Amino acid sequence: MKNNLLKITSILLIIIYFTDSKAYPTKPNTEKENHERLSLDKGWRFNLGDIPFPEIKGHEVSYSNAKAGKAWGAAAPEYNDTKWRTVNLPHDWAVEAPFDSTANVSQGYRQRGFGWYRRNFKLSKADNGKHLELQFDGVATNCTVWVNGIVVHRNWCGYNSFYIDITALAKYGDEINNIAVRVDANAQEGWWYEGAGIYRHTWLVKQSPLHLITDGVYAQPVKAKNGSWSVPVQATVENTGKTTASYVIETSLLDKKGNLIGQSTANGEVTPLNQNITSATIAVSNPELWDIDQPTLYQVRTVIKQNGNETDHLTTSCGFRTIRFTADSGFYLNDKHVKIKGVCSHQDHAGVGVAVPNSLWDFRLKKLKEMGVNGYRCAHNPPSAEFLAACDRIGILVMDENRNFNSSPEYMRQLEWMIRRDRNHPSIILWSVFNEEPMQGTEIGYEMVRRMAAVVKKLDSTRPVTAAANGGLFEPVNVTQAVDVVGFNYQIDVYDRFHKEHPEMKLTSSEDASAQMTRGEYANDKQKHLIESYDTQYPSWGQTHRNTWKAIAERPFLAGCFVWTAFDYRGEPQPFEWPTAGASFGIMDQCGFPKAAFYLHQAQWVENKPILQLIPQWNWPADSTGKQIRVMALSNADRIKLFLNGKQIEDSPVDRYEMITWKVPYHPGKLEAIGYKAGKEVSRSSVETTTSPVKLELIADRNAIAGEGWDAVPVTVRVLDAKNRPVETANLPVEFELQGPANIIGLGNGDPNSHEAEKGNKRRLYNGLAQVILQSKANSSGTLTLIARSKGLKDAKINITVTKSIQVPEVAVIN
Repeated sequence: MKNNLLKITSILLIIIYFTDSKAYPTKPNTEKENHERLSLDKGWRFNLGDIPFPEIKGHEVSYSNAKAGKAWGAAAPEYNDTKWRTVNLPHDWAVEAPFDSTANVSQGYRQRGFGWYRRNFKLSKADNGKHLELQFDGVATNCTVWVNGIVVHRNWCGYNSFYIDITALAKYGDEINNIAVRVDANAQEGWWYEGAGIYRHTWLVKQSPLHLITDGVYAQPVKAKNGSWSVPVQATVENTGKTTASYVIETSLLDKKGNLIGQSTANGEVTPLNQNITSATIAVSNPELWDIDQPTLYQVRTVIKQNGNETDHLTTSCGFRTIRFTADSGFYLNDKHVKIKGVCSHQDHAGVGVAVPNSLWDFRLKKLKEMGVNGYRCAHNPPSAEFLAACDRIGILVMDENRNFNSSPEYMRQLEWMIRRDRNHPSIILWSVFNEEPMQGTEIGYEMVRRMAAVVKKLDSTRPVTAAANGGLFEPVNVTQAVDVVGFNYQIDVYDRFHKEHPEMKLTSSEDASAQMTRGEYANDKQKHLIESYDTQYPSWGQTHRNTWKAIAERPFLAGCFVWTAFDYRGEPQPFEWPTAGASFGIMDQCGFPKAAFYLHQAQWVENKPILQLIPQWNWPADSTGKQIRVMALSNADRIKLFLNGKQIEDSPVDRYEMITWKVPYHPGKLEAIGYKAGKEVSRSSVETTTSPVKLELIADRNAIAGEGWDAVPVTVRVLDAKNRPVETANLPVEFELQGPANIIGLGNGDPNSHEAEKGNKRRLYNGLAQVILQSKANSSGTLTLIARSKGLKDAKINITVTKSIQVPEVAVIN
């Protein structure tokens, strides 16, 4: 009996973990075939550049062209694409392109243009009668989709998902189905690098005619005034069958161990080709709460039954937590005051552009968590579903942001999609409807926000609506009058005035700082486009990291901040242009290597462990001996003692906002800082003068990856001297060799001025560091070996285990 219980529990855990199509979209379904979500990522044919449609002349041709299923050119099912390149998704063709001084600076000097994708697939005869849906998680930017020669969708946003019912168009058995996608990446929605192509996942979903629609389960736990909890569940049921269907909805709540916590049932009826919302409520006693330190997740399992037989199911993650903003004391999570220590960020990463593997989101978020971050603003668009699932798991508060400020029907549908897809995520605490819009101080802007906020509230009334405004705040009619929480972008000088004039309004900084630095550089050099790392440089609209945090930390009425930005990104290379191709606003560079700003914020934000970091590095030219070097100690200690070659030269109190800056005469050797709290030593940091590089070193973020063809791991490359000390000034070329079941999918080094290819097997170190991103091959296991070589240095080698894993179910590729 005990063994049987163990088996049942194990199966239940697998089902819970693997069947949530949104929270864990990389995981396969393991249940009955009444709901299959199959990956369409593999085996697309791709052509870079547009393929003009043939000129249509003559009556017969014109007549045929106007009929369904008679697409011409590359959209036609019979089009010969055998000479096209084969690619797997996610795919960003812009990151593969060379840098081009004639291309748009805001897009990182990468040409974007047009591209075509095509893919064939088959459906079995057993699929006939099922509801069939294509899902595109994200295409940059505008696109048109054909299925079997019929236009089925046009999408005008690079950041929203779209779902296409292809049931009526499908072919079965030996007949081949064809998908063609024309992408117009010349269309721009932002002033940053947006990538190009089908850069998120694609899926084919097979369901029974009586099914739950995509994003159709809304389960947001609610705490009543008497302290009791419940989970109201709204399930949108669709019937694509031919007769009216009566059904029963069964909802179950499962804890993190797979234990059944509660159940509820409700009856419903839906007519053919129609939808019906059915509601049920599960009562819960003393749930574990979701918070930033212990992000406990539950699963809501929703099942449709007809005549006692299951026709569809969906498992949705949720978390029990309360959120509250106040006008005088900021933000509360679970009735505990939390100062939001947040960051903004775009979605590209070194080597891969915007085609970011799921596991890299975990890598990036864990780096932020290490820095003391508890909040993230998705700038300036909805993120991937995988990103939000990672925030749920890791414990990051999210401001989810709409891309296009527009209250017309098309863009309202985009806003509605974002709310429907994302509203079950406990990490999300704010909906943002725009970023820095010129109409923000006008009646037109007010009316647009009022309408957009109403759409949000109709779909989710549990979270406040905000807008990231950088002006118009004191106009007689402005957008602040239509939101729940006012978002300030770079309004440090008016915090007090606005709060005094509007003491009833809830406020947060939605974007701030924009301080700039280049990783590992400690002097400004306009000719070389380099920015020093002492937190002194910022554009006209911004401020230093230190002044920004001081202004927010000292004002309790501000809920917190969202620093611009967490990571460097391509495009927007302020204050430079060509050849600089990337921004320098990041607290980390494009690879996720920390800059000095990382340790500065860590010292300001981390409270549960000692922090101390000395800058700069201590390798200076021989003629620098005796010259004054600016030294900073970034620490949360009370006092710092500084030693040069064993001799104490400074003893200073720490200003938690400004930190400590000294002028130290340079002498080769060891510069060491010791941090004290209440008179006791709590931390040490040192920098040393190194000797010449002698060998390379490889450091993997993880020592094992899953062999399902999706998992990816970044590997750090650095150079050491004879005493195994990192040489932070090394800028050496490195070549890589990979053996085993994986591929190199990208390389980077964080240098915003580098024009090296981001694909291939070669990369220079930049100020001592580079990054290689490896991705497993499907159906693989064993050991992969990465070898790094540089002329005159000892090679480095690292082994990473590739574990045998359950494969992502996929649609077979038909050539």
